[in-house]
Amino acid sequence: MTSQAMPRPADHPDAPTGKVAVLLVNLGTPDAPEKGAVKRYLREFLSDRRVVEIPPLVWQPILRGIILNTRPKKSAHAYAQVWGQDGSPLAAITARQAKALQARMGAGVTVDWAMRYGNPSIASKVAALKEAGHDRILFAPLYPQYSGATTATAVDALGAALAEMRWQPAIRTLPPYHDAPAYIAALKADLSRQISALPQVPEVLLLSFHGMPERTLHLGDPYHCHCRKTARLLAEALAADFPQMRVDTTFQSRFGKAKWLEPATDTTIEAEAKAGVRSMAVAMPGFSADCLETLEEIALQGRDTFLAAGGESYAALTCLNDTEAGMDMLEALVRRELAGWV
Repeated sequence: MTSQAMPRPADHPDAPTGKVAVLLVNLGTPDAPEKGAVKRYLREFLSDRRVVEIPPLVWQPILRGIILNTRPKKSAHAYAQVWGQDGSPLAAITARQAKALQARMGAGVTVDWAMRYGNPSIASKVAALKEAGHDRILFAPLYPQYSGATTATAVDALGAALAEMRWQPAIRTLPPYHDAPAYIAALKADLSRQISALPQVPEVLLLSFHGMPERTLHLGDPYHCHCRKTARLLAEALAADFPQMRVDTTFQSRFGKAKWLEPATDTTIEAEAKAGVRSMAVAMPGFSADCLETLEEIALQGRDTFLAAGGESYAALTCLNDTEAGMDMLEALVRRELAGWV
């Protein structure tokens, strides 16, 4: 016996249901490359106890008394160097990824995007999707390698948003995909294309991942292991096309005095040049979209460091972004996780 839809009473409020959505999520960005906007962003970001695991009674006076009074001006200058006509690179690229995925998924699935810190917020997007009738949402943090400071805090924010809702949508979350065949294949295809377009194959390719304090590894965070596995699989995939190119793994974006995962990208770039390496490329496979850390820290600062230390040819390779290879990967991952819903 099958149930039959009953007509709603004339005075019944509208309650749209039955739609499926995908919400792409990335880290976040200031609203503008200005000191005030950067300060607001850093306050939210650096107050997250998943990001800074220091007791608030110790950390907050340092954050509010020192860091938020010194770092925003410097960071605003860095953001200004990479800001585009369509705004923050990270936000602009994530929006393009959502638009490209929407075209691939068709009318049966709605694709949107949000940021963990800054705008548009996860809470606002989840509420808007539910209001529009999406009672099944695939929450997709675009972090290939799992970390408590990235994937987990995004899911925390999702949970906080759901806690405010009386009628919650059903949720699935995209798991880390550090060793997914589609991810490794996309990286190989895109990096091979970029390397082949260079004047010469570089002597060294650094695979630079965002750094984390070393203590997170000892506390059980799988991030370091995920990065190392990605690097190994990618190096093996690239070896067939570029057998003479040495591939090494490093970690960037150190902050503070704690010991971080090593080797560090900045010191490795300098050391390689001083050791006689004349051509180098740097790829950042842990970033799903280009952002301040790739466009300013690696592309600009990295180049200056390499050339000043005696290097001659330096290339910062772009992230997967909304390239064909990147979107093929994202579509494959999303369709896999939507099985049974669409």
